[in-house]
Amino acid sequence: MTPPSRRTVVLAAVAGLVAGPAVARQVRGFTVDRSGTGTADHAAFDSLLALRARNSRDGVVRVDYAGWASSGADRRALAAYIAGLSRLDPLRLTRPEQFAFWANLYNAVTLELVLEAWPVRSIRALRSGLSPGPWRRTLASVSGVDLSLDDIEHGILRTGWAEPRVHYAVNCASIGCPNLPLRALRGATLGPVLDAAARAYVNHPRGVRIEDDRLVVSSIYKWYAADFGGSDARVIAHLARFADEPLKARLEGATRIHRDVYDWSINAIPGS
Repeated sequence: MTPPSRRTVVLAAVAGLVAGPAVARQVRGFTVDRSGTGTADHAAFDSLLALRARNSRDGVVRVDYAGWASSGADRRALAAYIAGLSRLDPLRLTRPEQFAFWANLYNAVTLELVLEAWPVRSIRALRSGLSPGPWRRTLASVSGVDLSLDDIEHGILRTGWAEPRVHYAVNCASIGCPNLPLRALRGATLGPVLDAAARAYVNHPRGVRIEDDRLVVSSIYKWYAADFGGSDARVIAHLARFADEPLKARLEGATRIHRDVYDWSINAIPGS
């Protein structure tokens, strides 16, 4: 999830103006609408998430970074999972499995980054040169192509799938972000899982809330407004699609977004 201060850099990177045309072509190669028949094995990630992530009473999925960071076995298991994904050719997977592959890789790499730096109060402390956050660093390699988190999120997922629910699939280790999935995504159940993630976020105050009859939304809906339709009215329509009553009725009567907010605090279990 890219901070607003870097939005212009991200848009340039997607256009191939930062990474260079050769690298941009390699990244775009993963976005072709080509479907194989394969699936990826995410069982190891499931086990780690079951052990180290949990849904808190406040509705935010939090991670036991302290316990995970102190466990050599669990850190090695995460590294092995990421290494296993790096050896796959995602274009041999079914199209839904490709989406799940990239989202799981993004989430696993983000977790590994935080664990390597633990303790940290915010992922933005893990800088990419002069820029806050680690999103521009080369952190993964797939089919011989070196990739950053920005490449995965913006260059592949957002570019290859015209799918606003991508924002509910990737987690930036922050309270303000949609929840880290408690199980790895899989192509066979992708649609219902993404819908459930959207509902969980839209119906949580950090996603959408009404203050003094004014609509306050997560900054995700402002930073990436184009993904949700490009105007306040279309963003609101997207939110209403996933909202429960009485929020749904309030949204259907809304005409504009008053302001946006985001909490970059680390999504750690309190006290860990």
